[in-house]
Amino acid sequence: MIRKSFLMTLKPGAFIEYQKRHNPIWPELHEVLKSHGVHNYSIYLDRSSNRRLFAYAETESEERWKAIANTEVCRRWWSFMKDLMLTHDDDSPVATDLSEVFHID
Repeated sequence: MIRKSFLMTLKPGAFIEYQKRHNPIWPELHEVLKSHGVHNYSIYLDRSSNRRLFAYAETESEERWKAIANTEVCRRWWSFMKDLMLTHDDDSPVATDLSEVFHID
């Protein structure tokens, strides 16, 4: 299992709406994540900034993780969320990958 973590940034004042849109996420997005081997996916808010998000996911393969971005559901989700987050021109969230420093089972 590959552990991934990354940071994203919300626009000012967007957290409440961001949280609403994730509770629950679309069933078809949930299915795409699961069918692409994603497990144990969580997103946390840095309350000191009320904008910075920390995401953690476990995935079965890097290739399958990257393939999620090419699904129609993912593209629609990005478009749905772009008004709340810093995004690229293709509506994907601006994300900074983090490197694992320590892990214990």
